[in-house]
Amino acid sequence: MAGKEATVFILDLGETMGEIRYGRKQSDLDWAMEYVWDKITTTVSTERKTALMSVIGVRTDRTDLQGVIKDDEGYENITVFSELKAYLLPDIRKLQGNLKPSSTSSGDLLSAVAVAIMQIDKATSGKNGNPLKYDRRIIIVTDGRGQMDTSDLSGFTSKIRGDDNPDAKIELVLLGVDFDDAENGYKEEDKDDSKEQNEATLREFVEDCGGSFGTLAEAVEQLQIPRIKETRPTPSYRGTLTLGDAVNYQSTLTIDVERYPCTMVAKPPSASSFAARSDLAGSGTQSTGTVMGDEYPMDGQLSAVRNQRVHQVDNPDDPGQKMNVESDELERGFEYGRTAVHISESDANVVNIETTPGLELVGFIYADQFDRYLAMSRSNHIVPQRSNPQAKLALSSFIMALYEAEYYAVARLVTKENKPPLIVLLVPRIELDTEALIEVELPFEEDMRRYKFPPLDKKLTVSGKAITEHKDLPNDELIQSMSDYVDAMDLSTFGRDDEGEPTEYAKPEDTYSPLLHRVSQIIRWRATHSDPTLPLPGPPQILTKYSHPPAELLQNAEDQLAALATAADVKKVPPKTKGRGKRSRADAEKPLSGLDVDALLGNPKRVKIDATNLIPSFKRAINATDDLDAIQEAADAMAAAIRKLVKNSVGDSAYGRALEAMRVMRDEMTEMEEPEMWNSFVRVLKKELLGGELGGDRREMWWKVRGSRYGLVDRKKCFASGVTEDEAREFYKG
Repeated sequence: MAGKEATVFILDLGETMGEIRYGRKQSDLDWAMEYVWDKITTTVSTERKTALMSVIGVRTDRTDLQGVIKDDEGYENITVFSELKAYLLPDIRKLQGNLKPSSTSSGDLLSAVAVAIMQIDKATSGKNGNPLKYDRRIIIVTDGRGQMDTSDLSGFTSKIRGDDNPDAKIELVLLGVDFDDAENGYKEEDKDDSKEQNEATLREFVEDCGGSFGTLAEAVEQLQIPRIKETRPTPSYRGTLTLGDAVNYQSTLTIDVERYPCTMVAKPPSASSFAARSDLAGSGTQSTGTVMGDEYPMDGQLSAVRNQRVHQVDNPDDPGQKMNVESDELERGFEYGRTAVHISESDANVVNIETTPGLELVGFIYADQFDRYLAMSRSNHIVPQRSNPQAKLALSSFIMALYEAEYYAVARLVTKENKPPLIVLLVPRIELDTEALIEVELPFEEDMRRYKFPPLDKKLTVSGKAITEHKDLPNDELIQSMSDYVDAMDLSTFGRDDEGEPTEYAKPEDTYSPLLHRVSQIIRWRATHSDPTLPLPGPPQILTKYSHPPAELLQNAEDQLAALATAADVKKVPPKTKGRGKRSRADAEKPLSGLDVDALLGNPKRVKIDATNLIPSFKRAINATDDLDAIQEAADAMAAAIRKLVKNSVGDSAYGRALEAMRVMRDEMTEMEEPEMWNSFVRVLKKELLGGELGGDRREMWWKVRGSRYGLVDRKKCFASGVTEDEAREFYKG
């Protein structure tokens, strides 16, 4: 649940954190920062202004407490890098330059804890000094090799536990670099006495505070597991559940209820538009939309863009020009075919249904008569009104009655005034600690789509006779082979639990959306790695684990798959030729029979282009031959036909036919990897259209060519083209 929180990171930046140990490829500090950056960037990505963070460095080369404590004595080599605030991307980039291993081992870790406590108290207390409602947290990352003053350890413990004021309690988390881990069986060899003593002291301190003590290795390993976002439940309906006419009769059942969503769809973060600043003042450039200046600065180089919508109509006083109209001058219209039908506000009010909020029971159905595919929406919880014992008792009785009778209820739902009513299904749900109604939307008659398909197990003749044996119908052997293969690929017992017993493989709670979490992972990674030349990290193994069947399962099902292929008479099909260009024509697949079917049927190698049947004859001409000269001849004939259409066109009557012919010619030449045949033609055509060489002023045809983007084929469209993307864009100018 999203609430206010204040988190302080205490990072050990001593010189020992810069060393590389135990075969790792990165220093202890870089390894620790994988966890810290993930926590910081995840918090920033939530865009919550109430999620405050601060970073304190201990064993640093300098001392800077930023006014948290006025007297520096006893707090040497401690640096407060920022106040408790909501972090943004510039704060992360600034912090990156400061978090470096120092050249000293001086500095007291517990003194840094005192600074963090004071910083949290200052930021989360009200004007009267009482603590505000915050989730307070201190996260410590250290290798345990520094000096510690434990003289006031009991005072820190009392303050963190909130002995004097439970509302000011602080959660303490400590992650140790190469600390001993009995659960995972790790123990550091040749550990020096000071670190061993510090590790024992810190473990006892954290346990006394009721905090969490763990190792950095375990924390970094768990970063691969995506975190599920929990949202604050917001009611979409607060009202009554009624049985009967509560307006005209008193003998009605009325229960005060609330409606909450069961689950919410999580979507990947969407991209935002920004404009590059053109000056150092940060005013921005107005290329698209309106630049919002420094409201959302991005690393000092980008400014956010606010889009503006302008409505224009033809100006009756100035033909050929447009005029702006305000939004309140617009009227609503509906498409009827290609025509916009105007409906006035008064006419629209006649068909609107005046409704009042309510959840009214209209009937009951047997539970076994409901088809699951009828549910149209995500599910919601119907629960009794909070702090209303009468509503809890009444709704509990209603839920128990539905459950014991094996009935579902059908109700009419209106969530807000004048909203269209919905017909919903109410399903009882009883668990150990909760009772609720699960609500889903049901379809109206207009929502039903009834399609008829032929049966899969028989064929019907014209006379109505049923045929059960046919080449298009599966026989008993094929059905049995498919059944065996499906059983062999069963995942319901393929997994293993902690005790080694068979269990379900790929449980829903163990699978995550690759799109959602991969996009979020890359955004967080790019926030701390601004160099565009760095390659992106690979996806976590947990996101790709269930993207393909287990290798062991496939190996176990090989026999059933072979039997299925035999029963289905599966044969390998020659690969389809994707292109008919210079390279593909030489490597064209020969018929399996070895016969030249075109020669046997007497089909000509060259087909004339028929102006009355232009496009089909052009396709036949290029499909009938692999000879480059014949293809060039067909392209020239097609080009001549297009010019003739434009030249003989009365006004723009034939422009549509010419554009369609150009589209086909462009696509076919691109597919055959002969883009130069098209490019040569369209270059000449542009010159003729703008020069008036095709029967007069044909500039309107050129505008249509530009609008359809039937210009040059560049290298991006076809690798065989010699035209660059810039040349293709320049071609449309003029």
